[in-house]
Amino acid sequence: MAPIELRGVNHIGIRVKDASVSEAFFARFGFEVVARHEEGGVVILKEPGGVEINLIVNGDDPTPKNVLMDVDEKHAGYTHVALTVADLVQTQAALEARGIELSGGPVRLGDGTSLFIRDPDRNVIELRQDD
Repeated sequence: MAPIELRGVNHIGIRVKDASVSEAFFARFGFEVVARHEEGGVVILKEPGGVEINLIVNGDDPTPKNVLMDVDEKHAGYTHVALTVADLVQTQAALEARGIELSGGPVRLGDGTSLFIRDPDRNVIELRQDD
């Protein structure tokens, strides 16, 4: 049986509570709104390098806690997205300049080094420079 030919990751979907707060957060990385689908509660963001994030605007937890990362019970599911960056030192300086706190790192993992941050809804984003 022939394998299914995958050509890359098309986009990342992130559940959020407040579109405007999340849009402002991701704008600090160069993301811009390219489409809104009000009926489905989806806001599509893209940045100049072609990375696409779909904000799924239906989060309703009044106390943001990422059940996959912030509780003692370890639930199955996706835990984070990892985005490749060109220079981790410059990325860390840019995060600090934008007032975005690290939630972890820098840490060496396999063939690269990573920093971790959280979006306004506590979703984990890994920023990684490969060797």
